[in-house]
Amino acid sequence: MPAGLVISAPASGVGKTTLTLALARAWRNRGLNVQCFKSGPDYIDPAFHAAATGRASVNVDSWAMDRGTIAHLVGRGTDADVVLAEGSMGLFDGVAARGVSGTGATADIAEMLGWPVLLVIDPSGQAQTAAAIAAGLRDYRAGVRLAGVVLNRVASPRHEDLVRRALNDAGIAVFGALPRHAEISLPKRHLGLVQAEEQAEIGKLIDEAARFVAEHVDLDAVLRSAASWSPQPAASGINVTPPGQRIALARDAAFSFIYPHMLEAWRAAGAEISTFSPLADEAPDASADVCWLPGGYPELHAGTIAANARFRSGLRAFADTRPVHGECGGYMVLGTALTDADGIRHEMTGLLGLETSFAKRRMRLGYRLAALAAPMPGHQVGARLRGHEFHYSTIIAQPDTPLAVVHDATGAVIAETGSHRGHATGTFFHLIAEDR
Repeated sequence: MPAGLVISAPASGVGKTTLTLALARAWRNRGLNVQCFKSGPDYIDPAFHAAATGRASVNVDSWAMDRGTIAHLVGRGTDADVVLAEGSMGLFDGVAARGVSGTGATADIAEMLGWPVLLVIDPSGQAQTAAAIAAGLRDYRAGVRLAGVVLNRVASPRHEDLVRRALNDAGIAVFGALPRHAEISLPKRHLGLVQAEEQAEIGKLIDEAARFVAEHVDLDAVLRSAASWSPQPAASGINVTPPGQRIALARDAAFSFIYPHMLEAWRAAGAEISTFSPLADEAPDASADVCWLPGGYPELHAGTIAANARFRSGLRAFADTRPVHGECGGYMVLGTALTDADGIRHEMTGLLGLETSFAKRRMRLGYRLAALAAPMPGHQVGARLRGHEFHYSTIIAQPDTPLAVVHDATGAVIAETGSHRGHATGTFFHLIAEDR
């Protein structure tokens, strides 16, 4: 029977991902099968999980997904020995208004699955106060159980002793304390961590993190703190309609942000997916009936994309007769032009009139609920789509007909409506699920 555990923290940037990867690899090195999940909409971490465990990881999200979908996705851990759900932000951080089955908080997943929470706490600049924070998190919500704490970035043995004593006095188990160790820091960029597939040394980094954590954390005690878990059969699967029978999917360093559960759902519904690389100047498969451009980092490769005539002409020819959809970065590439961070304007494919700029960056972040005013691949007019938007681009022009009426998680209407022209459609949000 699998043992389930949620890894969370009081805030972002404390070390959740590093600890998750280290535990997963350390237990895998002991011969255990480890399955990871990511709570919330972060689409980068699942690839790191897969690198650490050798098993595909997916997102589970209480704002965008119903309980049946979450149960279906988590069911892939049935044959594992250990199941780890890595949280996002702080343990109770979500949006103000409830979504499908919660607010998007990690605590929702912990309570829903009945798994205890392993807290990562960075006590930098404090001592006994770290115990007060841990105790507050333990007591904040009755349905959420605390397994214990791993301290990260402790300054010295004396510092560790002060924090340990306070946590022991509060009745909170301390499974280990990690000194500062720069060698296991994961590189970052403006949308979060640099993607796993871009890091040639990711395996060595995870191995070093596993070695370091095994040296300082009681892995057996952490494993004993996990909850025995007997997953219940899911009443329903993922409510996703493939955008076509044969899907040409852009896939390379510039187009890599698509939720793994979406691709799995498309394949499970019988769709075939062929990949092509715009950065390698490849055009979509001519035998496909739909083309999908995911998000990613087109702003880092805008010059290459603009110069790749075969890709641009091939995509335009495809769009003459068949639908093409772009999400976030893919949407920008479907537009007329993209100005990079250095202020250089690059021509894109021109299938839509959208023009964007990174010269004056402004972060756009949050859940999105879109009611389609026009059809897009796989979804009809009136469909209610749930997704997540995260980018730093500024809209210079968005002249085409809006694709949807889009609200944020509070119900406020936002300007990033997406747009459509001919067979081309695009959105700034990444699709997670359609309301049933």
